[in-house]
Amino acid sequence: MTEELPQAPAEESRRPSAVRRSAGVVGHALVSAWLWFRAWRRTRPFWGGLWCIVAGAWIVKAMSFSIGLALTGGWSYAAGYVMGGGLILFGLVTWLAPHYRSLCGLVAFLIALGAFPTANLGGYLVGSVLGVIGSSMIWAWGEKKPRRPAGRATSGGEVVSSDGDPGITD
Repeated sequence: MTEELPQAPAEESRRPSAVRRSAGVVGHALVSAWLWFRAWRRTRPFWGGLWCIVAGAWIVKAMSFSIGLALTGGWSYAAGYVMGGGLILFGLVTWLAPHYRSLCGLVAFLIALGAFPTANLGGYLVGSVLGVIGSSMIWAWGEKKPRRPAGRATSGGEVVSSDGDPGITD
């Protein structure tokens, strides 16, 4: 037979009330910030833009020349900065202006392919592959439809929302 160990008092009850209130405010702020970020993320091609930004940063890092050498050394030294910077730019544009997603996806795809022969095999192939994946995700993205409010189905097949109004069924 097992004996139950005595339970320690709850962590909440040992804290002073000011600490509990501030933790509640901080927790509420974090939850509301997360909900805002989730809603913002659903209205744009977030993951495709992120992959393009990561691909661009990878290509820039793979070139690893000083900016002075890149400016004076010609195209072979500057290609990594131009191609990687272009991928970063188009990844950010898709986040900030999602209505340009088809143009940004197409141009980012061409930049990712162009980085392969010009910038150390596109960041040793990793940058080009990530750029192609990200730009494809940007180009293929479509806006999400707004979610329907939760409701319950009646025996007649119609949906009744929580306030009692019948809804339209598909």
